[in-house]
Amino acid sequence: MSANGTVSKSQHDAYQRRIAHHEADVVIVGAGILGSALAVALGKQGRSVILLESSLKEPDRIVGELLQPGGVEALEKLGLRDCLEDIDAIQVKGYYVTYHGDPVRLNYPRESPSSPLPQGRSFHHGRFVMKLRQAAMACPNVTVIESKATALVTSSYTKQVLGVECVTKDMKDCYFAQLTVVSDGYNSKFRKAHLPHTPKARSKFWGLELIDAKLPAPCYGHVLLSDNPPVLMYQIGTRETRILVDIPENLPSASVKNGGVKGHLRNIILPSLPEDARASFAAALDKGQLRSMPNSFLPASTNKTPGLMILGDALNMRHPLTGGGMTVALNDVCSIRELLSPESVPNLGDTALVLKQLSKFHWLRKRSSTVINILAQALYTLFAADNINLRALQRGCFRYFQHWCVDEPVLMLAGLLKQPFVLFSHFFTVAFLSIWVLFRETPLTGLILFPYHSIMVFWTACVVIFPYIFAELWS
Repeated sequence: MSANGTVSKSQHDAYQRRIAHHEADVVIVGAGILGSALAVALGKQGRSVILLESSLKEPDRIVGELLQPGGVEALEKLGLRDCLEDIDAIQVKGYYVTYHGDPVRLNYPRESPSSPLPQGRSFHHGRFVMKLRQAAMACPNVTVIESKATALVTSSYTKQVLGVECVTKDMKDCYFAQLTVVSDGYNSKFRKAHLPHTPKARSKFWGLELIDAKLPAPCYGHVLLSDNPPVLMYQIGTRETRILVDIPENLPSASVKNGGVKGHLRNIILPSLPEDARASFAAALDKGQLRSMPNSFLPASTNKTPGLMILGDALNMRHPLTGGGMTVALNDVCSIRELLSPESVPNLGDTALVLKQLSKFHWLRKRSSTVINILAQALYTLFAADNINLRALQRGCFRYFQHWCVDEPVLMLAGLLKQPFVLFSHFFTVAFLSIWVLFRETPLTGLILFPYHSIMVFWTACVVIFPYIFAELWS
């Protein structure tokens, strides 16, 4: 677009190619958080982009509703900060964690004395997505099309991906590009053929939307810990609050004989909630709008297929407990924008150069994703403790929150501190504190077994964190 707001001849020609010939520099499958933001980022660089989405109706999901300050920062870098406006988004100041009813408040700290206080945002997922889609539609170099991608178009000779087969209004169709981006979410239909890893889920989040629930700490994400798996609560609007209840596979209290998931929610969760939120929870449960989402872990892999880039939840997932998914996605868009800029890659048809840049991307993105991925998985294991050693670590973690300076861990949760070694050091400080707490709580008659118990707690800490460290290093 020219300085006076008119569309240039090259933009007009590119638009005609997108509409008439279904050709572009980039085809993106999936107009969610990542796909829409990437379309805008590449379109602003002058790339011709086709953005495909099976349904342009407002999506309705129970996750992807809390954007950490690191994600807000990435939005600002992309020039998309205004997408958080006019969606009734709620300011998020930090976390409010309770352990058997004992609370501690974890505020997002300043990164430096002169920097402003970080703030996250929570909102209805669909409203945020629609704002990002509107930004994509407003970009002259982007064409958004409602069409269901069914297969990738691949050269039988070179195995290079050339585009996407689609179904548009019950008619078969194809869209072609120098680079095809797949960002079709956690249930990706294209992942299996091109990446070595598959998602693994140990539990599901079961969600309800509460109306006019009163939380102990408004504008904070609430994490409720007990002998049961964790419960999350956070506002997603002026009147609406999301509650997510983690239910692992084969949880006895959620068995059929105990009334299933609803029985667990009514008999176990309802009495454990803050008193002012119980009535709205019971009303939402009676209303019956209960939905679930698998809590998956998927280590990232290098994109090695010529002409193809897989991103977002199709590439990498972590437990949504810490709300880091959108932050990872938006930081990935920032990285891709730099690595595939016209200055770095003049022609996206140069597949050798694109693959070289995607290899760089795989390791560059770890600066922002590694801490978030490991922290999410490790904290979930501690917060959903199901044996004596994990419960000792859970207890030590909460005492750590209560009595130590936790600015660095909270900055890691916020997606602002991206140093894996700092995470490693804090995690094992928690492990040693857990052993000290265990010692303080062990009666004299049990001290003879304390060395064994302390070794098992430390060993359990190693078992918790090292597999995820190795997954990040070796994937």
